[in-house]
Amino acid sequence: MKFVDEATIRVIAGTGGAGCVSFRREKFVPRGGPDGGNGGSGGSIFLAGMRGLNTLVDFRFHRLWQAPGGRPGSGSRRTGASGEDCIVPIPLGTLVFDESSGEYLGEVTRDGERLLVARGGRGGLGNTHFKSSTRQAPRRSTPGQAGEERNLHLELRLLADVGLLGMPNAGKSSLLRALSEARPKVADYPFTTLIPQLGWVHREEDAGFFVADIPGLIAGAAEGRGLGTRFLKHLSRTRLLFHVVDLSLGEPDELIQRITEIEAELTRYDRSLADRPIWLLLNKTDLLSPAEALRRRERLTAIDPRSPRPWFLISALTRQGLEELVTQAYLFLNTQMENRAGPEVGPR
Repeated sequence: MKFVDEATIRVIAGTGGAGCVSFRREKFVPRGGPDGGNGGSGGSIFLAGMRGLNTLVDFRFHRLWQAPGGRPGSGSRRTGASGEDCIVPIPLGTLVFDESSGEYLGEVTRDGERLLVARGGRGGLGNTHFKSSTRQAPRRSTPGQAGEERNLHLELRLLADVGLLGMPNAGKSSLLRALSEARPKVADYPFTTLIPQLGWVHREEDAGFFVADIPGLIAGAAEGRGLGTRFLKHLSRTRLLFHVVDLSLGEPDELIQRITEIEAELTRYDRSLADRPIWLLLNKTDLLSPAEALRRRERLTAIDPRSPRPWFLISALTRQGLEELVTQAYLFLNTQMENRAGPEVGPR
């Protein structure tokens, strides 16, 4: 299924029911007076988070969501039934904006969490409300109010603890397969990852962390080059970044230049991204001798502008170094959660 991370929909809340003009007419009850009831309220529209959804593709085919209106009031001061609320399921991590004004309305991050996006209209008043000492038999009622209408822009950002970044063919998809049960496409050519992938890394009983893999980045991604540009925003929900580097691709001086280029794209896109903890994962060590891998690692970390920072010699193919990586990442994320909340995501 094609990944869709943006959509525009129209929501129309229900109109309130009209108030009733009625008079009590019973045997032996002369001048019973007005007894018209109020109309029911129109249904409101809520967006509700649903775990298991991971795309907005359904909104490409179902763009209009409308709640039913309230029923009119009736005699004997009976209030009309209110319209049922319309619940629209959306993936966790969806940000909601008013399409016309650009106003940020909120986000849904928890399963079952609801966000009110269009309030139903109030029901009209029956003639009972217009009775007074000088007007004993009012023939007046009010119609129900119209429900709110608006166009919404939905933007999905993956909810993950760790984000994978790196150049095309650095081995990010292979690493995600090795760490989790996710099964992204793996091939020996660049840009095999065309859509973001999400995997759960199991650590202990019911414990672990989510890892997100985005399409490979190239220089100029923040300005629109390559496939990764529109998916950089998915890294904004992460608390830790793994920069995956193909250690077999060249000498350390060449590699550090590519590393610097990719991390510079984070700064251009969002300064807060560049300030996140970024660990270096020196991948594909299985293609080098142990001595050569160590030589390149020592030279690379010595000239790394962000040194000192955590680094790991790994091989997604042979799983070398992955156990230590997962252990350290799990401990880091738990410590971070104890010290402070994760990064907040606000308006665009």
